[in-house]
Amino acid sequence: MFTRSVTLFRLLGFEIKADFTWILLAILITWQLATGYFPARLPGLHEYVYWALGLEGMIGIFGSIVVHELGHSIVARRYGIPIRDITLFIFGGVATMEEEPKRARDEFYMALAGPVTSGVVALVMVGLDALTHSLRPDAPVLAVFGYLAWMNAMLAGFNMIPAFPLDGGRVLRAILWDWKKDLRLATRVSSGLGSALGLGLIFLGVFAFMNGAAIEGVWYFMIGLFVRNASAMSYRQLVLRRALEGEPISRFMKTEVVSVQPNMPLHDFVEQIVYTHHHKLYPVMVGGRLMGSVSTRAVKSVPNDQWPRVSVGEITEACSDENCVPPHMDAMQALTLMSRTGRGRLLVVENGELLGVVSLKDLMEFLSLKVDLEGRRL
Repeated sequence: MFTRSVTLFRLLGFEIKADFTWILLAILITWQLATGYFPARLPGLHEYVYWALGLEGMIGIFGSIVVHELGHSIVARRYGIPIRDITLFIFGGVATMEEEPKRARDEFYMALAGPVTSGVVALVMVGLDALTHSLRPDAPVLAVFGYLAWMNAMLAGFNMIPAFPLDGGRVLRAILWDWKKDLRLATRVSSGLGSALGLGLIFLGVFAFMNGAAIEGVWYFMIGLFVRNASAMSYRQLVLRRALEGEPISRFMKTEVVSVQPNMPLHDFVEQIVYTHHHKLYPVMVGGRLMGSVSTRAVKSVPNDQWPRVSVGEITEACSDENCVPPHMDAMQALTLMSRTGRGRLLVVENGELLGVVSLKDLMEFLSLKVDLEGRRL
């Protein structure tokens, strides 16, 4: 979904990030407010006042999206659903879950929390607008409060459309899931509505573009593509989970493992091991004892001219929950770990002994075969 993100701060235990596409959105919001919205609402002010109001409005939108996603995240944490981070991107924000809700009730309350939070923020903005108006009716900041009240109300309303991946789509999926006791059916229905909504936004974008509203048309078109793709992806992810859940990771591991010794220079490691076997992670062994793992990511952190003088042992990563997994771990959990850490290979370890290595390629090959042979059942 994202290109590249940077961590901004932590709030209530959650890491808040911004994807680089958010910069484009922030610029567009500030420009639109400073050159269009506020001049129309408050004519006759100096240009720098409009830009100051535009910046305030953009920061308010930033805070509103963060608060919306915090609503999801706090409720998710209450029900034991780990949230990796909250990331802002060009279409708004998303609280990235490491696991999907296991009960319909959990998903219902988690999905509903975001729109409810935005509704509360809208009421707070209305209250601030009324309070400020009673103290200073001519204050330019009144227009900012009014704008943020309207935007938060729109954020709550749009997200309650019953189409996945919007919050309303998750609410609908939870209701159908609880009613029919069939998560696949509930996901298929809500995802289908999401695809229909995305297609409608795409057509709306084309219509707006052809009628002279170029910026609005492109915006609707892009949002439509995002919604349509995300809704289809949600159903594919469900099929993936159904195919992998319950399968122990030991079923996919390779027991014939290429290992390296800690005294090997990085230059030799790259030339003799990496360029021969084409893997990105290798176990580091000493006399049959596992020390940890070495990755090409760690190698890249060392300047090339130092490779002959730096040994594998100096950049070896000790075995941890990030790179070593037990053989009984569920394959879906391992896939989630790979996604979260960006690793394509994991060491399978039991009682400190290396049993094998599992790779993303092995999991995907199994998934492809299973979907091909059992696609209808899945």
